[in-house]
Amino acid sequence: MSEEHAVDTPVRDTGPEAPTPRTPPPSPRRRGPGPVVFLVLPGLLTLSAVAGVLALTGGLPDDWSPGGGARQDPVAGVNDTYGPWLRKAAGACTVVTPSVLAAQIDQLTGWDNATAGASGGQGIAAFTDAQWRTFGKDDDGNGTSSPGDPADAIMALGRQDCSLARKVTDLRTDGTVNGDLVDLTLAAYAVGTDAVEKAGRVPADATTYLTEVRALFAKYAEFDREDPSGGGAAGARAGALLAPPVTTLTITSPYGSRTHPLTGVTKLHTGVDYGAPQGAQVSAARAGTVVFAAMTKAYGNRVVVDHGTIDGKRLQTTYSHLSRIDVTAGRAVQTGTPVGRVGSTGLSTGPHLHFEVIYDGYYTDPQPWLSAAG
Repeated sequence: MSEEHAVDTPVRDTGPEAPTPRTPPPSPRRRGPGPVVFLVLPGLLTLSAVAGVLALTGGLPDDWSPGGGARQDPVAGVNDTYGPWLRKAAGACTVVTPSVLAAQIDQLTGWDNATAGASGGQGIAAFTDAQWRTFGKDDDGNGTSSPGDPADAIMALGRQDCSLARKVTDLRTDGTVNGDLVDLTLAAYAVGTDAVEKAGRVPADATTYLTEVRALFAKYAEFDREDPSGGGAAGARAGALLAPPVTTLTITSPYGSRTHPLTGVTKLHTGVDYGAPQGAQVSAARAGTVVFAAMTKAYGNRVVVDHGTIDGKRLQTTYSHLSRIDVTAGRAVQTGTPVGRVGSTGLSTGPHLHFEVIYDGYYTDPQPWLSAAG
């Protein structure tokens, strides 16, 4: 059970009928190529090849200089020094990927460091002065923090996006908004988190920006495949720290990308669905404090438990689509404390528990966290 989430051969024109061929006159004796041919012909061939390449590509790159200049990465023609910075910037959170950052920069400025963004921002990521004061740093250690420095700009965009991702994740966790976390993050970038919260989803005035950025994801997908980090913070600290929230862990829909059975939208399924009979007990997976316990539109009856910090990062679990809530916000619970009963409230196709693990502000696969995951 699951919830919300024949090639035509060219015909040659031979022209008018050719005359009957005649026996050609004897050819004169040929001589070998002279020294001028040996000296000039290679150069002519080289110039012809260069001209052909320029005709196909539209000319030399803007940053080309004889004997040097910036090399281009095989990924969509991006300067090869940017790739590691994109991956490092995206490593701050799991919602944002290198391809998302690259697509944003492409949409904002087309990677032109001299192009001002629509807001009058500076550099390839079009930062305003106010934004830079919040997110800008000297990340490449050259002694200057500047939106005109591509490395600094990429890292600052990663910090800004991850900050927005954390906010929309919180809004989704308490049921205030619904939708794909990447979409919600990009919408918050375009129109602000307040507008996203008010709409409860991606606002209409953010759809153009979202569509344009999403259309560029595939262009930069190679950056994601080359990510050496193996994921962000959310996947860094799992290891049998949680007890099973229901008696039998029968997975009916795993964590990961899927097509929602009701909406038909393909997006990240942020938790695991465990099939269980209507009314079966749902228990706290670890000691903590209930921080949310109420009905939501998409998750139905939903409980969120805060378990404090592990390795300095906050851990929370959520329990959704409950038929009944047995706790209230502010209550302390222990491992195994009943928090509700299995149900099918909200966007659901039948009785089940939608269970999520949120570590350091980001959703992560619950299975590795469970002591009896099976």
